[in-house]
Amino acid sequence: MKYPLIIKLLAINLVVITIVIVCVWLAVDYLAADYFSALMEQYHISPTDTHGMFLASVHRYLVIASLIGVIAAIGMGFLLTRRVLRPLSEMGAVITTFAAGDYTTRVGYCANDEIGRLGLTFNRMADSLQRLEELRRNMVVDVAHELRTPLTNIRGYLEAMQDSVVSVSAETIELLHGEVLRLIQLVEDLQRLARADAAKGHVNRADVDFGELVEQVSRLYQPQFSDKRIRIETAVASGAPTVKGDPDKLLQVISNLVQNACRYVPRGGTVRIATQAARDGLEISVENSGEKIPERELSLMFERFYRPDKSRSRDSGGAGIGLAIVKQLVEAHGGEVGAENSPNGVRVWFRLPG
Repeated sequence: MKYPLIIKLLAINLVVITIVIVCVWLAVDYLAADYFSALMEQYHISPTDTHGMFLASVHRYLVIASLIGVIAAIGMGFLLTRRVLRPLSEMGAVITTFAAGDYTTRVGYCANDEIGRLGLTFNRMADSLQRLEELRRNMVVDVAHELRTPLTNIRGYLEAMQDSVVSVSAETIELLHGEVLRLIQLVEDLQRLARADAAKGHVNRADVDFGELVEQVSRLYQPQFSDKRIRIETAVASGAPTVKGDPDKLLQVISNLVQNACRYVPRGGTVRIATQAARDGLEISVENSGEKIPERELSLMFERFYRPDKSRSRDSGGAGIGLAIVKQLVEAHGGEVGAENSPNGVRVWFRLPG
């Protein structure tokens, strides 16, 4: 049978009170009574009748005092215990609302004790859950939007060709092919994001030469830099601490950062890739010249499907997945990521422990 916690706590108190009463009772019978008899004999008083009267009186008052003590202990214990357990009941009510999908309720009891600290921890967990739920909803909306645009274009062209409004030409097929490629790119981005989420438990660590990785990425994106007349600069620090990590995943991190910088740097701008020792590890940064990002949005850059300008199309602004992948892969290596405005533009960095 299940009993409320307050009943169980009161039962514990009653057990303790009972043990105390029994101990006092035995002490009176075997210690106080013997001491009383010795005193009677010392003063030449017959202890027989007096001894019986003494035990009866003591037992009677002990019973009365015990009953009063038990009643007082139950009453005070009930009031105090109920007050102590009230925050737990409040947490139970909040958890019930959480189970129903409402993540806005918070625990109001935050005193400086064990239950208060539990309440603070619970509220922090609630904040995280609410934020994750908002991100999940936004992600669903963003994915739906990213899928709807090319699918709508494909459907429109196909219906137009079916009704002979648009002729089947090489130009039309090329447009449809471009929309299909956009869908494929989005699906691949989502797959890479899912693999990045799973990477925390699958990191094949080895000594990483970041100079080689930076050089490899620079060669990879050289055609894009040339098309936009972007100047690329590299600054690989000599004597930097050795970092153990997964070379393939870290190559993807640098590649995503460079691709993001290339997307937003103006024509004729500059992209700078640098490595330097930092806090018992290594810091790698990618800085691009151009428009700065509002300070309040810098912390949001690594959220999924975030784009600084919500009006950007996918062609010019991407799907907002690249930096989210960067964050997942860096955290899988025990590192951290960040972004800040620099004198010339925006600087995105990540640090890895040595």
